[in-house]
Amino acid sequence: MATTRGTRKAAPPADAAAPTNGNGSAAGEAPRRLTDTQLAQAMMLVKDADSVELKVTVPASSHRATIQGLPLDPVEAQPRQVFFFDTPDLALNKAGLVVRARRIQGGRADTVIKLRPVVPAELPAELRKLAAFNVEVDMLPGGFVCSASLKGRSTGQAVRDVVAGDAPLKDLFSARQRSFYKEHAPDGLKLADLRALGPTFLLKSVFDAKTGFDPKGLARRIVAEMWLYPDGSRILELSTKCLPVQAFQVAAEVRAYLVSHGVALDGVQQTKTKTALEFYAGQLNTPDGA
Repeated sequence: MATTRGTRKAAPPADAAAPTNGNGSAAGEAPRRLTDTQLAQAMMLVKDADSVELKVTVPASSHRATIQGLPLDPVEAQPRQVFFFDTPDLALNKAGLVVRARRIQGGRADTVIKLRPVVPAELPAELRKLAAFNVEVDMLPGGFVCSASLKGRSTGQAVRDVVAGDAPLKDLFSARQRSFYKEHAPDGLKLADLRALGPTFLLKSVFDAKTGFDPKGLARRIVAEMWLYPDGSRILELSTKCLPVQAFQVAAEVRAYLVSHGVALDGVQQTKTKTALEFYAGQLNTPDGA
């Protein structure tokens, strides 16, 4: 088995930080509440993080009702195209590493090298100082995971050139991103060895919602993303970001807001990245991509 280099030492065990389905439940079960142990672990991670993102995926049977019940304007949704890069057996994913490029309407693109799970206090100080580096705790109903992301910018055409084989993958990433990848990738697995997984097409919509108890308070920005997979399946995710000190209050307020607008929060939680990786890796491992 390949070994992974890096500085992670005492990350929470996988079943606590990133449980099956990412939600603390067994496969096929609805999400359950965090245990006292998980809650204590989450609080320790949150206090040292840069930000918190609260997420929930809506059951497919409730997609239409959710879109109708929230102040969403589908016509104004922004199209995006996402590519992940990994091996056919998902060696990077197994090592807790995500390599992604995302094309954005208007010719722009961004990239990220993401490591998870991590313990914020154990990350190098020089990384924490970088403007492009962010430590974030993703919290879903019944589950959480802390990740470290090193972001970069590119162009939509550059991503297309790499996917088409007209340019090497390393060209999409900065020198510091490539170094971060090398520090944490399985031994001997170079960027040049990775395969493009995708694209996954998605629509992103943003709306402002009065989620707090103070009617005069500021509106909160909520993001809705609909990920569309080639087999016809979909994932609708709602999310909002906040400062670590606000996490638990915002979580309660946003949950109350969504419930009051008829959004179902009791479905099995699906992660967009895991679903995409497994779908496209399955195509690579099937003769003729059938």
